[in-house]
Amino acid sequence: MTPPEQGGEGGKRLFVGLRVSLATANVLARAVDTLARRARDGGLDLRWVPPASYHVTLKFLGWTRNAAVEAVIDALGRAVVGANKFTFKASKVGAFDSLDKANVVWAGVDEPTGALAALARAVEVAMVGVGYAPETRPFHPHVTLARLRETRAVKDLVLPVAEQMFGDTRIEAVTLYESEAKSLPSVYKEISRIDFKSPQTDAERQTRALDLGAQPESSEPEDTDDGWPRGQGPH
Repeated sequence: MTPPEQGGEGGKRLFVGLRVSLATANVLARAVDTLARRARDGGLDLRWVPPASYHVTLKFLGWTRNAAVEAVIDALGRAVVGANKFTFKASKVGAFDSLDKANVVWAGVDEPTGALAALARAVEVAMVGVGYAPETRPFHPHVTLARLRETRAVKDLVLPVAEQMFGDTRIEAVTLYESEAKSLPSVYKEISRIDFKSPQTDAERQTRALDLGAQPESSEPEDTDDGWPRGQGPH
């Protein structure tokens, strides 16, 4: 199998993520406004992520041939069959690699049931199965808020909001994104939203469609479960 990121033809820079709810994005944006003012006063140069792009990355795929995108979507569809719906809470602010030597400022993600970690494992296995390299770092769910142009200490910036709570996001799907790095910050375009499915419900739908001699009915809702109107949010 040719790895999906190899080949001379056109392609896209992809990752798999979870969209943050509109309510949570709004609360995060207000906190970021405060952080941005304090950063300017402190002489820190940060590139802030637009609120519409807030997300939790499950798997970074990188450059992917256009011809491989459908295989990626199909593999994600299989990975989320039977996945449990869950809610995560965005809370606390921290930095990678540390508050003393930071290049990324993030909001933490808390999901105590283990459903988020299980979903990340399923996505990892599915993507390795279609040719992507395994991730060697432990999964650390977070929402990236800003990137620093050079490594700096951000302890004084972050500590006043380090324990802040930002809200809940209900997860019923994963999203395949394209990262367009034509400008800074990068623009994240939604390629495909893959809803969680029950194996039994999916089989029953297929059987009914065959009995009627018709195509399976679409279960896509008018609005997204995360509060963004369909067609809005990251695009």
